[in-house]
Amino acid sequence: MSMAVLQAAGELIQTTIVFATALVFAMLGGLVSERSGVVNIALEGMMMAGAFTAAIVTWFLETNAGLGGGAPWIGFASAVVMGAVFALPHAAASITFRADQVVSGVALNLLAAGATIYVCKILLDGAAQTPTLKHVFSKWAVPLLSDIPYVGPALFIAYPTSYIAFLLVALIWFVLYRTPVGLRLRAVGEHPEAADSVAINVYRVRYAAVMISGALAAMGGATITLTTTSNFSHNTISGQGFIALAALIFGKWRPVAGMFAALFFGVASALKSVFQVYGITNYIPVDFIYMFPYVLTVLVLAGFVGRAVAPGAVGKPYRKGGR
Repeated sequence: MSMAVLQAAGELIQTTIVFATALVFAMLGGLVSERSGVVNIALEGMMMAGAFTAAIVTWFLETNAGLGGGAPWIGFASAVVMGAVFALPHAAASITFRADQVVSGVALNLLAAGATIYVCKILLDGAAQTPTLKHVFSKWAVPLLSDIPYVGPALFIAYPTSYIAFLLVALIWFVLYRTPVGLRLRAVGEHPEAADSVAINVYRVRYAAVMISGALAAMGGATITLTTTSNFSHNTISGQGFIALAALIFGKWRPVAGMFAALFFGVASALKSVFQVYGITNYIPVDFIYMFPYVLTVLVLAGFVGRAVAPGAVGKPYRKGGR
């Protein structure tokens, strides 16, 4: 295998990880919510809220507060808080008021799309997008491992958010399958009546799960702002929340399988950049290349959604004492 091919493969892997990171965060958010029994179609809107918050907070801190490299970290943390708060209306509608969870999620997506641009215009004197950030995350190299030829640059030189995302996959797997907290979460999502009968507060668990879901999805949105786009505009989040949902279903509501599904979709997004770099767009219309991740999402869902078994009580409002 020639050095050029190995280099191209390494670049594809590294770019895949960059694009997949946001999907992994959002997929984990959807997993936590739906494992508790609450459908979360609002991942797209939660990512928008996180992306906007990270961009506006980072911009304010670096221009008005004089912060440098610390500004993106505070922006990232602010996005996490905003994601949890932004998820509250969906939690209240779905859990307390027992509204249709899909309709509630769609409404939150529409709210995020309008509210982020509206607030952006208010804060930035009519501008519909934030200025380009001077300080964003830079890539970290893992000592020794990053020096391995070809493999090192591909796998062990990445943004800090990528390391956080993959560590969270391991953490959520451990909590979900090896701790009493995870057992309660899965019980509430599979059979809330049985969980209630052993003194598990179904409402409290579901509220916590939806808020954690919002925080995780917002991490995905903040990742895009603070690594690839360096600003927020109306198209910063353009379907990644729905692709994350597809990864969740493709991974059958399991964290590790969902991570690999997110990486699979990440390859589709990474190919856009690789095709442009190597001039393949001279032979294939660029519009078809941009369509590829979304077409792939539809094909995967059409082929696998019927075989994936969702948690037993997902999408079903719980009424204490009901049958």
